[in-house]
Amino acid sequence: MDLPVMPPVKPMLARSVATIPEGMHYEAKWDGFRAIVHRDGEEVVIGSRTGKPLTRYFPELVAAVLTRLPERCVVDGEIVVVRQGRLDFDLLSERIHPADSRVRMLSERTPADFVAFDLLALGEVSLLDAPLSERRAALCEALRDSSPPVHLAPATTDVQVAREWFDRFEGAGLDGIVAKPLNLRYRPDARAMYKIKHARTADCVVAGYRYHTSGPVLGSLLLGLYDAAGRLQHVGVCAAFPMRRRQELIGELEPLRMASVAEHPWADWTDEAAHGTARLPGAPSRWSGRKDLAWVPLRPERVCEVGYDHMQGDRFRHTTQFRRWRPDRDPLSCGYDQLVEPVSYDLADVLGGGPDLAPPADGD
Repeated sequence: MDLPVMPPVKPMLARSVATIPEGMHYEAKWDGFRAIVHRDGEEVVIGSRTGKPLTRYFPELVAAVLTRLPERCVVDGEIVVVRQGRLDFDLLSERIHPADSRVRMLSERTPADFVAFDLLALGEVSLLDAPLSERRAALCEALRDSSPPVHLAPATTDVQVAREWFDRFEGAGLDGIVAKPLNLRYRPDARAMYKIKHARTADCVVAGYRYHTSGPVLGSLLLGLYDAAGRLQHVGVCAAFPMRRRQELIGELEPLRMASVAEHPWADWTDEAAHGTARLPGAPSRWSGRKDLAWVPLRPERVCEVGYDHMQGDRFRHTTQFRRWRPDRDPLSCGYDQLVEPVSYDLADVLGGGPDLAPPADGD
């Protein structure tokens, strides 16, 4: 491979801001694997956010790149998996598997798509120093005749349209908006863009905790919500505390500590089969590797309010943020019914520029 921009390349990143800034280029924030695709003739390398190759895990995308991207190019984008009109990160995560036979099987059962949103090189020319407006125009031209599973990310320069997308696209599994200055040069591994994500709160039952990797202080709170059948489901963790507060929490939670997990709602957490019918802490995962998933059971009697941005099915997609204790809340009242459910929106309308989407930005 001999391209003007060679792998590995760490992608340009975004930092969080509270509101959508005006006067920029706007795109949806995709919930998938960030990937930079290098193609030089018959050679294809798909690099991850860390620079490690993802190529072997997505053979169907390698085949698509060879027929739908220019012969020599470097494209930044996102790998996603779609199920029932929504992005599904859990299915996407399953695609990272050591067995080649399973990789091939999953490439047919849950095929991935690639959403392109930046162009780093074309032919013999590096575009890293070109402003975003030029890179976007070149990307639109390069993908003019492309087709699924390779998509051109919808974009606009109209901030009002971006605000509408922020609300509507969540129903298709997207989790916010990315804003980029129009004159922005491509800056690998720099937080030079802006991301705006949904911010919501929920009251959750604190049903356990894990120790911090540094020693006998609290690492994370294990959070639960009751489902319609009255079962406490593990929905995520809350982990960002100052070290002094981590030490204090161990003492504060000691009166709730259970001598054994046997009487806990999540008593079957070590039984792999139990994870098929309930959401429990410590679910087997290729991502956890040899990580110690042991946890300390607490009587589910204490409630805390947490901030969250996005749901993935029946759990929080990301680590939540602790807001406050809620001694006024009955733990049994902490159910899924308190969560905001976005209005359903078909991802095909996002990727395909459905009839109710606003016109794309100039040059798109």
